[in-house]
Amino acid sequence: MDPENSKIYIGPAGWHYKDWYGPFYPQNHPKGFKELDYLAEYFNTAEINSTFYRPANSFMGAAWVRKVSHNPDFLFTAKLWKNFTHKKDEFTKQEVQTFYQGIDPLMQHGKLGALLCQFPWSFKAGDDTKQRIKKITASFSQFPLIFEFRHLSWDDPEIKSFISELGAGIASVDQPVIGKSLSFKPETLSSIGYVRLHGRNYNNWFVKAGSGQTNPSARYDYLYTELELGQIKEVVKKVNKKAGKTFVIFNNHPWGQAIINSLQLKAALGENITLPPGVQGNFLSGF
Repeated sequence: MDPENSKIYIGPAGWHYKDWYGPFYPQNHPKGFKELDYLAEYFNTAEINSTFYRPANSFMGAAWVRKVSHNPDFLFTAKLWKNFTHKKDEFTKQEVQTFYQGIDPLMQHGKLGALLCQFPWSFKAGDDTKQRIKKITASFSQFPLIFEFRHLSWDDPEIKSFISELGAGIASVDQPVIGKSLSFKPETLSSIGYVRLHGRNYNNWFVKAGSGQTNPSARYDYLYTELELGQIKEVVKKVNKKAGKTFVIFNNHPWGQAIINSLQLKAALGENITLPPGVQGNFLSGF
């Protein structure tokens, strides 16, 4: 892949967060303020994470396309419904069709850069899980698929060849490396690169809901440092050398930290950036 013709898309995972008002969205916003419209003024991608919890309908998909129409370079990525990735039960053709309905408007308008299939740490490489991947790939073959693994068992050349032969790619995942967790390194198996950044909050990463933790988002409460962003920059550049498009998604969303780190990385990669009014400029020192 010619790196001169490849493109890097940097943005956050999701956009509907109350704690982004002030750090990113204006506190005194006008009536009818639309979060996605505003985000698309400063970024060329965002990951749709609501589709992980429930499928969208075609009206929602069309609305997403409409809200970013002022930015012709904008591409979404979307997360596959967790019924396909987090349940052991066999999924049905009806479930596949239901999910298609909400994502299809993005494909029809050329606005879907990748469909991310995020698997939990407990999803380990084996014959049964490989069969699950084959079925997902066959069911969603019209979409550009990226698999996100968390467990170290997937870091195997034969498995990567298996996924590549299916025509899918895998994500380079930055997460707290605890036990047999995948470490962060460049991965490119298809024409699409995907770098997904969860932060490095070791204390809260494996804390389960209902265990006394009051905020389920606490595991993503992390702001990457200048040194860490330098490391991320090098991984992104290596991924992008082999990819036609590279999506870099920051999932450290609490308090708008994903916004800050996205802007910092864009600056570090030499992009001209426009600072949102609510974002202070001093965090860009050194970039």
